[in-house]
Amino acid sequence: MGLYRRKDSDIWWMSFSVNNVRHRRTTETSDRKLAEKIYAKVQTQITEGKWFELDAGRQHTFDEMMEKYLREYSRVHKAESTYRKDKALLGHLNKVFSGLTLNQITSRMITEYKTSRLTKGASPATVRNELRLLSHSFNVAMKQWEWVSNNPTMRVSFRELKAKTINRWLAEEEEEALLKAVEDRLYGQLRDIVIVALNTGMSQEEILKLQWRNVDLFRKTITTTRQKTNRTRTIPINNTVFELLKQRMKVKPIIGSGCNVFFNGAGNMIDAAKLKRAFIAAVEAAKIEDFRFHDLRHTFATRLVQRGVDLYKVAKLLGHADVSTTQRYAHHYPESLRDGVEILDSLNVRRATEQTICHDFVTVDGIEEQNGVRATF
Repeated sequence: MGLYRRKDSDIWWMSFSVNNVRHRRTTETSDRKLAEKIYAKVQTQITEGKWFELDAGRQHTFDEMMEKYLREYSRVHKAESTYRKDKALLGHLNKVFSGLTLNQITSRMITEYKTSRLTKGASPATVRNELRLLSHSFNVAMKQWEWVSNNPTMRVSFRELKAKTINRWLAEEEEEALLKAVEDRLYGQLRDIVIVALNTGMSQEEILKLQWRNVDLFRKTITTTRQKTNRTRTIPINNTVFELLKQRMKVKPIIGSGCNVFFNGAGNMIDAAKLKRAFIAAVEAAKIEDFRFHDLRHTFATRLVQRGVDLYKVAKLLGHADVSTTQRYAHHYPESLRDGVEILDSLNVRRATEQTICHDFVTVDGIEEQNGVRATF
């Protein structure tokens, strides 16, 4: 009896006997410590006479699912900032579901969890994100690991957790105040980062990961890939960003690789958490309310729509796969749509003119002379 690995895999397997029958089962993990815990649990069940062939949902716990999900899915397939958010979201979920086997977690329990969190003052957005994490973990456990046969969150209503669309962009006076407030923050680079965001629509992640090999000043383009969508796009840059990047090329970090356009004191990529703190401080100093870094991207898109750029082009610049995602910006500035209704004015004028001619032609007496021709009614 014991733990072992097969030659072609890093996964730990268990070998044990029950009633003189040899059993071999995978622990589903390459983590030795976790495998030892799983093996110890099986040994305890054997000793107490409680071990028998169970379905995976009874063998695996919520803790095992979330640990595996964070390690093998979230950390691998999501952005670093999203991975950290997933870990943070587990705090309240652990208080309720930790120690339970997957088959013990029911739709009713999840609904009660949702109601309890909302009653205790948690925001709908926070609860929604917690349940989305739980739901996606179950989906991965069901479709990829075959640990469960169904996802209990699928029968839970998210109606009261519906996200509110945030339509926030900078007014010109707010932009002036913000650019003044960001001076000399974040290694003296926050102002440049904000300007790039306002003029390219790039996300925070894209800007922080931007390297010089992705910048083509000759073609005046930037090539970038969003981890969120895993799609690469090449976007043109305007003269504002072109001149900014030309100046940044003259600034090299004292240490580090020097590959990143924006870098920290060690010459490496700036930490997203530090950028967030510096930006929040600048927004507060500028006395701007309810404004996030991501709203710089909204500002970029809104200003293009306001100036008559069609939604298809805006979608391509933002990296949206479906123009319907970009549609949210269409109503931000009604004036940009005015030409669409003013075209009807010419039709209305023509109709009014035709009616005037008709009224001149027909009198109370029913007779009028038009162009020298007498008509009788």
